Amino acid sequence: MAAKDDRERTGKPGRAKTGDSAAQDVPGGAGPGTAAHDGTARQDTGTLADRLGRLFTHMHPPGAPYTNAHVADEISGDPEQFGGVRLTEQYLSMLRNGRRSNPSPEVLRALAKFFGVPAGYLLGDLSQPQAERVEEEVRFLAAMRDQRVRAIALRSVGLPPDVQESLTTIIDQFRRQMDLPGRGGVGHDG
Repeated sequence: MAAKDDRERTGKPGRAKTGDSAAQDVPGGAGPGTAAHDGTARQDTGTLADRLGRLFTHMHPPGAPYTNAHVADEISGDPEQFGGVRLTEQYLSMLRNGRRSNPSPEVLRALAKFFGVPAGYLLGDLSQPQAERVEEEVRFLAAMRDQRVRAIALRSVGLPPDVQESLTTIIDQFRRQMDLPGRGGVGHDG
């Protein structure tokens, strides 16, 4: 039945559902945090529903997050950009809540393109460091939507590296005083 559901919602041939884990549905058949047939460690970023949830929560323009209907309409309405994938609001909802976990690679590629992340992030075939880098970029973009955060970042542009490091130290001290995690959950280059 799942394969038929996928064909109806995506317009593409589906696969029979083999389990509840999204990672079982990706190339190589490696589960989260396991080694694929080529011996490389695979990402451990939760289920497909978890990854989609993070994208919907963090990867949107200022204002309200995207709705399932908007994303489905955008993807379905632009066959040239999204490879002719047809997606419904209901099917996307099922992917997001974990009731469906085996969409075609074409659907995952279209969703990845819409959100501006590597397709491998949704396909589940990134290495652990690559997946962590994508997660870091998602957190960074979400933080940069805050006008005050942008203002602080932009004011530090052009300052000497030692001054930038001093500012970082001061911010870290405030975060510790407020019992907040270091670096705001965003990585640090330098």
